[in-house]
Amino acid sequence: MKRAVVCSLFLYLAGGFGLKAAPNVLLITADDLGLQLSCYGDPYIETPELDALAASGVMFRTAYVTQASCSSSRSSMFTGLYPHTTGQIGLANGGFVLDPAEVGKNLTVYLKEAGYRTGILGKLHVSPESSFPFDYRPKKGDTRDVKAVAANAAAFLNGPDGKPFFLMVNYSDPHFYKEGGKGKPVFPAQWKGIPEDPIAEDTIPGWDFQGFDEPVARERASNYYNTIKRLDVGVGLLLDELEKSGAAEDTLVIFLGDHGPPFNRGKTTCYESGLRVPFLVRWPGVSKAGMESKALVSAADIVPTILDAVGREFPREFHGASLREAVTQEEAPEGWREYLVGEFHYHGSGDFFPRRAIRDQRYKLIHNQLAGKSRPVYRVDGDPTAPFASEEKYRNTPAGKAFQRYMDPPEWEFYDLKNDPVEFINLADSGEHGERIARMKSALLEWRAETGDPLLTEEGVARFKSLGDEARKRSGR
Repeated sequence: MKRAVVCSLFLYLAGGFGLKAAPNVLLITADDLGLQLSCYGDPYIETPELDALAASGVMFRTAYVTQASCSSSRSSMFTGLYPHTTGQIGLANGGFVLDPAEVGKNLTVYLKEAGYRTGILGKLHVSPESSFPFDYRPKKGDTRDVKAVAANAAAFLNGPDGKPFFLMVNYSDPHFYKEGGKGKPVFPAQWKGIPEDPIAEDTIPGWDFQGFDEPVARERASNYYNTIKRLDVGVGLLLDELEKSGAAEDTLVIFLGDHGPPFNRGKTTCYESGLRVPFLVRWPGVSKAGMESKALVSAADIVPTILDAVGREFPREFHGASLREAVTQEEAPEGWREYLVGEFHYHGSGDFFPRRAIRDQRYKLIHNQLAGKSRPVYRVDGDPTAPFASEEKYRNTPAGKAFQRYMDPPEWEFYDLKNDPVEFINLADSGEHGERIARMKSALLEWRAETGDPLLTEEGVARFKSLGDEARKRSGR
C-alpha cells in the first residue's frame, strides 16, 4: 500500500512553519544476537539498557530475519525484500553479490532522495558496497569498542543542521572474534574493560536448543553472554548520545539482531534459534511505551516502516510491510500476516542447501528442498559440539536425535512450538497434524509464488547452484 508523496522541500522546511518535521532514524543491529536478553525472559543475563529501550517502545515477541546468515539478512534490512530476490544469497566475503537488477535500490538511496543525511558505523556486509551512498562512514572502527562507537555516533548526530538523519549502528558483539583474523573463534569475556563484571565461564549451561551441557559448551555460552553484556552497555552509551544531541524525541529507533547465535542448530538454519531475533521499536508519537506485540514481524518490514515514517512514497512493492499499526496494539492488526516465513540458501559458497520455513503463532513447517540429494554444512563458526550427538549419553535422547536430523534433514519437518520450543520432536510423519501440515504447505507455496521464488523450478535451483560456483571464483576460495 503506497503512502502519499511528501516532497523534499516540505521535509526541509516543515519545522520552520510549526509543522512536525520528518523524523530521524536510528537503526541498531547486533551481530549474531538471538533472544538472549532479559526483556525476552532469558534467566541468565540482565540487559538493563535494552530492557529500558523495550520499555520505552514496543517489543515484538516473534520476529524473524529473512535468512540466518549475515549478508543475506542485512540485504533484506536495506531492501525490504527476501534474499531470493535481492540476490545476496550468501556471504559478501564469500563472493556473493546483489542481483544486478537490485543494485542501487536500497534504503540509503531512498532516504538520500528524501533529503536525509546518512551514516553507518560498523559492517555493511552487502556487496557491492558502492551501491550504498552513505555520507558518513569512518574507515576504521572497532564496534566491539562500545565507547568508540558512541563517540563516532556523537560526531554524526551533532553534525550539520537542517537535514533529518539516518544512522545505522552495527555492533560486532556478540559475534565471535579471531585474533588477527586467524585462529580459534572466541567470545571475548571483556573488551577494553567492558563488561566490568563478566560472567564466570562455568556459569551458563549449554544451549537448550542443543541439549549438551558439557564444559566446552558452558564456557562458550558463558562468554557469549558476556559479549551481550558489553552490547547492552554500548546501546546505553549510544542512546545517551542521542539524548544529548537533542534529537531523541524526533527519532525512530529500531533494534534487532541480524540472526541467532553462532552455534550449531542456530545460525545458518531455519530453526527458531537461527531465524528468531529480538525486535524493538520506539516510534515517537506512534508507538505505545512498554507494549508487547503479538504481531508476527520480519526484518523485511524495516524498509517500508522507515519510508512510511519519513513520508516517502514507496518506490516499489516490498515483501515486508510498515509496522505503523502493529506498534499501536498488542494484538496483530486486522489483516496482518497469519504466517511468518524464513529461508536459507548459502552461508559460504560451498554449502548450497536451500530451505524454506513457515510458522504461525504455534506451529512451524520446514521444507529442506534438497533432502536426500545433499546435506547442509553443520559445523558453524568453530562450534565443537557436533561430536556429542554420537556419544552414548546423548545418542538416543531427543537432543541427540534432533542433532542427527540437523546434520541430515528429511524433506519436511514440523514442530509444535508451544510444547517443543527447541524443535527436538519432528511431527511431520506422526499422522496427528495432517490437515494443518497441508494447510501450511499450501500457504508456503502461495508465499513463494507471490514473492517470485526462483527455486520453485529446476531451472531456478540450477541457477542458484551456479551462483555458488561464481561466488567461489570471485572470492578465490
